[in-house]
Amino acid sequence: MKDIIPGIRLIAFDFDGVFTDNMVYVLQDGSEAVRCTRSDGLGLQKLERLGIESVIISTESNPVVSARAEKLNIRCIQNCGDKRAVLEAMVAERGLSLAEVAYVGNDINDLPCLDSVGLPIVVRDAHQDVVRHAVYRTTRPGGQGAVREVCDLFEQALADR
Repeated sequence: MKDIIPGIRLIAFDFDGVFTDNMVYVLQDGSEAVRCTRSDGLGLQKLERLGIESVIISTESNPVVSARAEKLNIRCIQNCGDKRAVLEAMVAERGLSLAEVAYVGNDINDLPCLDSVGLPIVVRDAHQDVVRHAVYRTTRPGGQGAVREVCDLFEQALADR
């Protein structure tokens, strides 16, 4: 895997189950809240310093996802019925290939992306149906430092070069 990381130019993250612990708090007015870890922000800053672009691609359409993405200063694309098509469009816009992309997911709706990128990653508590599709599985579960772990992994691998 350390030979793959230097060629990665873009990391796409699912949101629910990756940035969060996959739990949702539903308030009486119907609004939702999720739990995230603050350490992800520092990790994403590392990626930025390394020149690696990051993006959130989510099937959900929820203001809480946008709010968190804005706070983290990361691009967010929501309401994606076809995550792979969105990812392919982003890659084409940037003149990249899917081999230059890492994707971090946790469930079966992430399979099309996981199966198409150069570095498929799943979080520790990913659904069993997707684990075998990953080159790397984090030691941390979603929402509990998995995003930061991926960022640290890239920083370390690039420092070791």
